[in-house]
Amino acid sequence: MELARPVACVLPLLGLAHLDRGFDYLVTERDDEAAQPGTRVRIRFHGRLVDGIVLERRAHSDHAGKLRYLERVYSAQVVYPPNTAQLVEALAQRYAGTRADIIRNAIPPRHAQAENADFASAWEDLGKPEEPDLSAWSRYVYGQSFVDAVLAGKPARAAWQMTPAEPWPMTLAALAAKAAIDGGGVLLVVPDQRDVDRLEQALREYLGPKQVTVLNAQLGAQARYRRFLSVLNGQSRVVIGTRNSAFAPVQNLRFAAVIDDGDENLIDPRAPYTHAREVLTTRAALESCSLLIGGYSRTAETQLLVESGWMHSLAAAREQVRESAPLIRAAADTDFELEKDPGAAKARIPSLAFAAARRALEAGKPVLIQVPRKGYIPTLSCKKCRHPARCRVCNGPLGLPGQDVNAGSTPHANAAEASVPICRWCGAVHSAFRCGECGSQQLRAVVLGAQRTAEELGRAFPSTRVVTSGGSRVLDSVPSAPVLVVSTPGAEPHVDGGRYGAALLLDTWALLGRQDLRAAEETLSTWMHAAALVDARAAGGTVIVVADAGLPTVQALIRWDPIGAAAAELAGRRETNFPPAVHMAAIDGADASLDMFVDLVELPQDAEVLGPVDLPNSTRLPGEYDEQRFGPPQRILVRSPLGPRAELGAALRVAAIARSVRKDELPLRIQVDPIHIG
Repeated sequence: MELARPVACVLPLLGLAHLDRGFDYLVTERDDEAAQPGTRVRIRFHGRLVDGIVLERRAHSDHAGKLRYLERVYSAQVVYPPNTAQLVEALAQRYAGTRADIIRNAIPPRHAQAENADFASAWEDLGKPEEPDLSAWSRYVYGQSFVDAVLAGKPARAAWQMTPAEPWPMTLAALAAKAAIDGGGVLLVVPDQRDVDRLEQALREYLGPKQVTVLNAQLGAQARYRRFLSVLNGQSRVVIGTRNSAFAPVQNLRFAAVIDDGDENLIDPRAPYTHAREVLTTRAALESCSLLIGGYSRTAETQLLVESGWMHSLAAAREQVRESAPLIRAAADTDFELEKDPGAAKARIPSLAFAAARRALEAGKPVLIQVPRKGYIPTLSCKKCRHPARCRVCNGPLGLPGQDVNAGSTPHANAAEASVPICRWCGAVHSAFRCGECGSQQLRAVVLGAQRTAEELGRAFPSTRVVTSGGSRVLDSVPSAPVLVVSTPGAEPHVDGGRYGAALLLDTWALLGRQDLRAAEETLSTWMHAAALVDARAAGGTVIVVADAGLPTVQALIRWDPIGAAAAELAGRRETNFPPAVHMAAIDGADASLDMFVDLVELPQDAEVLGPVDLPNSTRLPGEYDEQRFGPPQRILVRSPLGPRAELGAALRVAAIARSVRKDELPLRIQVDPIHIG
């Protein structure tokens, strides 16, 4: 019997740029029905067996030579539907990546036994949903209009600015449950497992356990593939999970949301380094679904989407914010302040912070003390005003030759005076540094750590229990009792049945003084997440931030104005040509490889190349690299004005294919719009 379409165009899942295209294979009569577009197959490629995805079936092939037959069709299950194919291609262009690398995140490995599960049961038959209460959304200006648009199936896009006391899992779960009950698909993405657990618990207030599908890295191979197939076949209507769940093939996707889009956990650490926010914004455009980007703070990227008109701001009135926020005050950590109170001096915190902690403990409330991550954080700053030292050529961060700002070294505070600083972006030498804020010509290496905080607080409050949360030991919750909780950013435990009476934000220069483009943005986010766990002002809740009250980031916290801070941050990025006001790519590799790559790429108009500079010691190239033979790895930055979203990535992708054809086997890493470029 002659087949109508005997040729299958197959994408081999190899991850090589020049092989990121379809290759033709013949289909046997036995495999004709199963080998449909989107199915997973086994093929012989250059003498070895590899996996592939059928892209399409054809009647004829353009290949002049003899074609091989497919070795095997794993299953008739279409795991790469058209919506996923569109998404993967768009992201490959955006991030200068290969489709195979993105498919690795979008489609879990096959597990044959999982295909025997029951996917015929309808979602409605898996539980008895409860009608959710959506009144919480009315606290936000235009909140009810957004809810109406989502439930009506209209594409509404909003940047949700949560109020300090917002129980966001319950609020988000109510809207998600209602959208699912009305027949729509829902996809919710959060940074970590703690948030997944809280959101799942909130959803179970309205939906049955089997009506909520959780996708995360902790699942076994069989469970993950079975749940993926459940979503693919339309049985799972509500999906929640961490970053890779953004690819879940939810049918009739009506509502998608991502929380805390500034969290690094939402970025894939492997090439092409996709961000869950970018995955969902791409899906919202391709599938015309509603999208919500939520958080206590706001990133410059989200602010750009708002200012461009692509999404609107969803925030509460100022009166509502003030009612739910704690009292926030700044206190300087000067010697004069420490001398006011012996207990404060013993704890090495200002007397204002010491008094706030003591009042909360006396009221029977726990106290949160947020400290920077363990270890030392060396940075260069002005010796007089402590403003981060920046390059006068490209405004990049300055560093000392041989010093790695992320390696945990502990240079002497006067080390900056003994060496000539260089820019970590463009390599410019600054033998005559002058601070752009105060005009001082002196630099200092700021070295801060917080490893003794718990011990110092224990001596200051000898009768109070002190617990720590961070690193390998993260607490989910603490009792509502007088206890001091010392936590690193992101590891703050919740209070069982209540909130903290006070929060102390210590060693703030370790966060604000980092040589990082997003230092202020990320600092404000960590502070706001901690402050949101504290009682409102009317209930006596107090937050003390140990920093200069005149700093813009401190003022944004005191006023609880994340929108104003994001707008100011974006305006500053525009003035200095920083992302997201421009597109920027970081390209790391051997010096010779970078020279060849720059010659191959046809950059967008007005794009500029910065560097090369030495790659930081803490950043390694992928694969094997012989530094003795090829020299120290280098980095160049490509900066391009905003234009079509994938313009820079598409140009770099073409160059990567040309480089791969030339068989340059030295490792090369391309990161488009990375979060950290300092």
